[in-house]
Amino acid sequence: METIRSLVAERPVVIFSRSNCCMSHTIKALISGYGANPTVYELDQMPNGQQIERALRQLGCHPSVPAVFIGEEFVGGDKQVMSLQVKNQLPALLKRAGAIWV
Repeated sequence: METIRSLVAERPVVIFSRSNCCMSHTIKALISGYGANPTVYELDQMPNGQQIERALRQLGCHPSVPAVFIGEEFVGGDKQVMSLQVKNQLPALLKRAGAIWV
C-alpha cells in the first residue's frame, strides 16, 4: 500500500494499467481527451508490477486494472470512471485535482 501511496503522491491523475488491456486504453484516452496528462504505470512492464497489482486488489480493485486515482484519491476502475463520465462529474473532478484548467 505504501508503494501505491508514493506513486500517486502529488500527481493529479494516476492510472495503473496493463499495456494489453483494452479498457485501460479506453480510460487513458477518455481522461487524456479532456487535456489531462495522466501518469500511467503499466504493471506488466514494471519489475514490482505483480506486487502493486496485489495491493490494488486489497484496495478493492476487481479487476485490478485500470485503477484510477484522481487528486491522490482512489476513484475506482473502468466502471466507476465511466459512471462519472455519464453523470458529467469527471471534468469537475479533474479540474478540482488540478489536472485540467477549463
